[in-house]
Amino acid sequence: MATIDLNSDLGESLAGMPVGDDEAMLDIVSSANVAGGFHAGDPRGIAATCEAAARRGVSIGAHPSYRDAAGFGRRFIDYASAELADEVLYQIGAVEAMARKHGASIHYVKPHGALYNTIVHHEAHARAVVDAVRAFGDLALLLLPGSIAARLAEEAGIRVVFEAFADRAYTPEGTLVSRTENGAVLTDPEKVAARMVRLAHEGVIEAIDGTPIEVAAQSICVHGDSPGAVEMAREVKRGLEEAGVRIEAFA
Repeated sequence: MATIDLNSDLGESLAGMPVGDDEAMLDIVSSANVAGGFHAGDPRGIAATCEAAARRGVSIGAHPSYRDAAGFGRRFIDYASAELADEVLYQIGAVEAMARKHGASIHYVKPHGALYNTIVHHEAHARAVVDAVRAFGDLALLLLPGSIAARLAEEAGIRVVFEAFADRAYTPEGTLVSRTENGAVLTDPEKVAARMVRLAHEGVIEAIDGTPIEVAAQSICVHGDSPGAVEMAREVKRGLEEAGVRIEAFA
């Protein structure tokens, strides 16, 4: 693989209290998944992240979630499909408005947390996300390979980009290990970087039990709120570039 995107979940500060170091991450990544305000982020923080991304030429995407600020968007909510579609569309519009303020636009949507994981297998919620993206216009969807959402998006004519997670453990089935389990979040930058170099060259990630699994990814995520996130992202980028892989936005 000659090029790969490096993305991070950003814009998650509340009332001026930062969740992660967006400015530092934006010097490393090529794409910024900017929170839409339902799991984290407020208008001022969202605008500031969009401004910082636009200033650096980093691609901006909307990062919508279930309406779950108390749980940081990591809890399932049993929405009616039409209601969820409207809430996702609302968040997409909010990030686009802040991007436009700074002369930029959003190029893709990446669902957050429980919503992201749910639409791997939950058809009604997957369809709601696809309907929201289609209603907004010409945006790509950043998703986990093999998800129901990916199939529905492709059927709807939406561009689908698959991603891998640098700092998360995988099950042998190719899904993410639940954050409630030990070992779900990876914290060793050098080991994580080596995993991503292998992914870029072989299309393989080692699952939590050691099983090699094939992951067809065009983008790699480093969570902005993980422990040592900036060091992790910097090491992943360094490892990829030393292995001859260029970091480049997919949109």
